[in-house]
Amino acid sequence: KQTLLPLLREETSSFIFPCHPAVQRPELRYMVMELLRCIPLLLFLLFVCVLDHFIFTVLSIIQNHSFVQYSYQTNHHLTVNVMGTSLMAQLLRGTIGALNTSYDTEVQTSNLACLPRPSGMSRQQYLDTCLPLGALALLCLVQVYPFRLRRAIAAFYFPKREKVRVLFLYNKLLRQRKNFLLLQRGRIARQARQPPGLGTSLLQWCRRRWPWLRRFLRRSCTVCGTPETPQHRPCRDPHCGALYCEPCW
Repeated sequence: KQTLLPLLREETSSFIFPCHPAVQRPELRYMVMELLRCIPLLLFLLFVCVLDHFIFTVLSIIQNHSFVQYSYQTNHHLTVNVMGTSLMAQLLRGTIGALNTSYDTEVQTSNLACLPRPSGMSRQQYLDTCLPLGALALLCLVQVYPFRLRRAIAAFYFPKREKVRVLFLYNKLLRQRKNFLLLQRGRIARQARQPPGLGTSLLQWCRRRWPWLRRFLRRSCTVCGTPETPQHRPCRDPHCGALYCEPCW
């Protein structure tokens, strides 16, 4: 709880606050990883849609430009005339006359039955195909909020374990703060040994020369970098000039 251990600015970014509506930094990493897993599915879906459109275009070109129609027409007429009135002539007219034939042939054919008949996907069908992937990406964005209930559910069923976790977290923060304080002391000491740059000296001279410029030439905390506020405290050493926010002080 904040009344027990108020969090510093650097510590706040490493925790998840369940009542905060925005996606926080620890959740952002997992959300980005889940979205990256959707990229192969998106690429595969785009490849399938492009391949479908390409095949439909090729088949449409074949259907429109490969139509061939054949027309075949023939006439056949056979007539045998036997002249005369003799018995032999009559016999020949009775036998050979049966060969007299006459017929006309007209055949029309085409390769229409062999041509493809492609049907392209409509815009609504493409939209319906992409909807599941869009729903999956939306679930990746929204899943951070149900995941915040895991700690509350575990604390409800295992209250003693929750108390142990809180104590462990509290002691871990104390150790981290102690190490952080030592590191910052060393960093500030090294920074203090270095001579101030020309820009820093110029800004300090302007602040001393024209006090009304302090409203625009705001400094920041030496430790955490918080912009200057009335609650910031300067170092007691008059030759130091370092500025600290209230938690860092």
